Amino acid sequence: MNKILNTLLVLLVVAYAVYYFYKKPKYINGETAPEFTAQLIDGSEFSLEDMKGKYVLLDFWGSWCGPCRQENPSIVKLYDQFNGKTFTDGSGFEVVSVAIEKDENKMKKAIAKDNLKWKYHIPQLNRFKSPIVIQYGVNEIPTKYLINPEGYIMGVNQTATEIERLLGERVK
Repeated sequence: MNKILNTLLVLLVVAYAVYYFYKKPKYINGETAPEFTAQLIDGSEFSLEDMKGKYVLLDFWGSWCGPCRQENPSIVKLYDQFNGKTFTDGSGFEVVSVAIEKDENKMKKAIAKDNLKWKYHIPQLNRFKSPIVIQYGVNEIPTKYLINPEGYIMGVNQTATEIERLLGERVK
């Protein structure tokens, strides 16, 4: 009986470790944010490179994701608070939403309903098999990366309060 319990305990620990590393974001603080280009929902081209000099909140979300939708009001609040501001080390703040979807119309409805007023909305319609999602190693949503003006990741999956504190310390 003891041997069975020990075996089950070991299997449980191994399963938890595998789950933990699978869900862990691919990039951590201090690493360079991988560059990418994509098409926005309005059809225009987007390049993360063009955001250099600004703080960027790269938000992976989905219209079908309850926790994502619950976070959206806080992201809107951050956008309202910091977009258009000048920072001690940067010229602004932008939110770039990467929507992990199958249906672009559902994404557009969620953007309108949640008042996601920024212009950078990137549909990734092959869900977790989409290029940017794979590039950033996103296995669950919501996943957020806060990128500094030099293009380095300065925060992964931070709360809105933590992001507000970090940006607030840097406003001119």
